[in-house]
Amino acid sequence: MLKKQRYEAIIKYFSENMPVAETELKYENPFQLLVAVVLSAQCTDKRINMVTPALFRDFPTPAHLQASNFEELFPYIKSVSFPSNKTKHLLGLGKMLMEKFGGEIPQTVDELTTIPGVGRKTANVITSVIWNQPNMAVDTHVFRVSRRLGLVPLTAKTPLEVEKHLIKHIPKKHIHIAHHWLILHGRYTCLARRPKCEECPLTHLCKYFEKQNGKPVKEETEL
Repeated sequence: MLKKQRYEAIIKYFSENMPVAETELKYENPFQLLVAVVLSAQCTDKRINMVTPALFRDFPTPAHLQASNFEELFPYIKSVSFPSNKTKHLLGLGKMLMEKFGGEIPQTVDELTTIPGVGRKTANVITSVIWNQPNMAVDTHVFRVSRRLGLVPLTAKTPLEVEKHLIKHIPKKHIHIAHHWLILHGRYTCLARRPKCEECPLTHLCKYFEKQNGKPVKEETEL
């Protein structure tokens, strides 16, 4: 199977069977999503959704974060991973949003990555989810699933390399939703330690499954 055919088949499957795919983080506006994604680094969406209602209630705008301090903010997020660092990030985030961006969420990856706690993955999430920009956020699920399926070669060792491969081969109109397809497939089917291959509808397209079943796995051409 050519790489192009693999991409087409996988995109066709998800388009037909998962036409609506969204982040599982709960939010009501771009500011809330930005805060939730910053908090979600190395933490589960379930945990973040447990702490954000109170956080968003008492800190509804960047101005509220800017006016806060570590001692006041920390208790709201003490149950997430790395709470001390994330508290500092949120305080810096609020300050920069107010002083540099007038309290608005910037709409470019380059601008977003200047904000404390916001890396390329977070910036790609915000721009793709809020504004449907063709940006691909590569988290652990996307990294694992795209390599297992054979969408990217195993020689792609970094999130940025995986991102570039996916952006190159996924049609622009699908990129913003393909991020969610791969995340959800990795979260519920293609698990890290024990992938549910017996339940997976993509095994006939999957290089990992071929290898696990002793079938030869050939490198594909780009055509």
